[in-house]
Amino acid sequence: MRTSPSLRRKTISVAAVSAALFTAATATVATAQEAAAPKAAAVPTAQTEAAPGITAERLIVGYKSGATEAKSNKAAEADAAAKGKEAGEDLDFQRRLGTGAALVDLGSDLTRTDVADVVAEYKADPQVAYVVPDRLNTPQADPNDTEYAKQWDLFESTAGMNVPGAWSTTTGSGVTVAVIDTGYVAHTDLAANIVAGYDFIADTAVSVDGNGRDNNPADPGDYYAANECGSGIPASNSSWHGTHVAGTIAAVTNNSKGIAGIAYGAKISPVRVLGKCGGYDSDIIDAITWSSGGTVSGVPANTNVAKVINMSLGGDGACTTATQTAINNAVSRGTVIAVAAGNDNDNVANHSPGNCNNVISVAATNRTGAKASYSNYGSLVDISAPGGQTSTGTANGILSTLNSGATTASTENYAYYQGTSMATPHIAGLAALLKSANSSLTPAQIETAIKNNARALPGACSGGCGAGLADAAKTVAAVSGGTSTGTTFFNTTAASIPDNGSAIESSIAVTGRTGNAPSALQVAVDITHTYRGDLVVSLVAPDGTVYTLKAASSSDSADNVNTTYTVNASSETANGTWKLRVQDTAAQDTGTLNSWKLTF
Repeated sequence: MRTSPSLRRKTISVAAVSAALFTAATATVATAQEAAAPKAAAVPTAQTEAAPGITAERLIVGYKSGATEAKSNKAAEADAAAKGKEAGEDLDFQRRLGTGAALVDLGSDLTRTDVADVVAEYKADPQVAYVVPDRLNTPQADPNDTEYAKQWDLFESTAGMNVPGAWSTTTGSGVTVAVIDTGYVAHTDLAANIVAGYDFIADTAVSVDGNGRDNNPADPGDYYAANECGSGIPASNSSWHGTHVAGTIAAVTNNSKGIAGIAYGAKISPVRVLGKCGGYDSDIIDAITWSSGGTVSGVPANTNVAKVINMSLGGDGACTTATQTAINNAVSRGTVIAVAAGNDNDNVANHSPGNCNNVISVAATNRTGAKASYSNYGSLVDISAPGGQTSTGTANGILSTLNSGATTASTENYAYYQGTSMATPHIAGLAALLKSANSSLTPAQIETAIKNNARALPGACSGGCGAGLADAAKTVAAVSGGTSTGTTFFNTTAASIPDNGSAIESSIAVTGRTGNAPSALQVAVDITHTYRGDLVVSLVAPDGTVYTLKAASSSDSADNVNTTYTVNASSETANGTWKLRVQDTAAQDTGTLNSWKLTF
């Protein structure tokens, strides 16, 4: 008898597989570069994996009703042993399932090709009705918020941002997002996630609250009369804009109330810069500085420094040096800045701060995944996210927290809005998820990860909508070190590693990608070796750049290298020939590179 599976089986964490499981129905099919045996080549990858990228360790075998193995455990056990012998593996019959199927243990450390050999043996048996992997499942993270079903922008397969698939990995905890906007009007679906902010409006004609700058970012309303904000401009009710934006990012979730926030574990620091008729650059510049941990004269130090800033605001013209300087300084302090591209159906190059450098400029898509009719566009757009389009139906907008007051605050409520102002907090929320999942990420790495893991827009966009529609689950998986939902490229051709000899190289040709590799490229390595301390393992990019994955160590006497490394390869073009280089640097021990893979 073999050792108990509970003693020898590798532990697979729920967090490592959940992101892939949530998107299993739409996951990109892995492309394999393999020199597999004929039987293995005929077995689809999905039939050899417990989850994308995780090799199955058990199979469920259904026998036809007339087969002896369908009724006799002894016969099923003998059949497993026989088929294992044919495939060159040691199989165990574990137990009979309630349906009558047999659960067969494959053991640990099998490669995809090994499992494919076993599956092929079962498939070739006319007494076998089916054979499938014993797949891993995790609890679904869909929240119980009463209005969640109306948040198509989070979960719909066509044009949603695939947010629920990220929640089992991260909810944004430990990250503060500064919403530089109209301030905050009290709302019970947000209150628990609000931390101290600041009111930066210096001009009392704009502030409406009767005073200048202070530590109270409460939104008194930004209503105005006809012609008050310029000749011919009609009257407008209060927008409660900052509260709507904040709800998309971090509304309290799983509270059996209202909506779900994208990064509902994060905190919101409301920073008020917009009042009656808008807000000035000078106030916005100070707000950017203070929110990111910089010093502003006459303003107390920020005790809730934001690693993400949301600016759903904008005006006409070029990005000024003054604004660009504030942005550059904030990014240098480690803060991501997401900004709205604007709602003029115009090139974003004509609108600031969406045309500034060092920001993530966000265009808006509608419920079909096309560019929203109002959204700005252009080569300076970095990414698209759901912004809604209420002209095709109110429910096609973005639902979030609001207030019913036409001028001053009244009762809290929820309402559908549309705009790049609504798209931007989707990206700010995603940035918070990424920073929470991997706190070492820089703003540039977060932007690169969002772009590299976007999917093509389901609908049309003329003029440029950035890298595509942001995908939360895929992006979080790519940076968290867990199982990626991106494309995986394999090489399972075994290669001997010479004892104390020259390095060997194994190649994978990557095709069909766009842009650069991700900032968290996953490199999974399976090496059998009797003294792994002898080994130096490196990844070689298509341009020849070498990334050392493992150095030699005389104190590491353990066997084998079976692990996944994370490489910041964001400076490398994704397409091309990647190589794994392995060298044994000391005598007396031998080994084999069994397989390796890259997951983008």
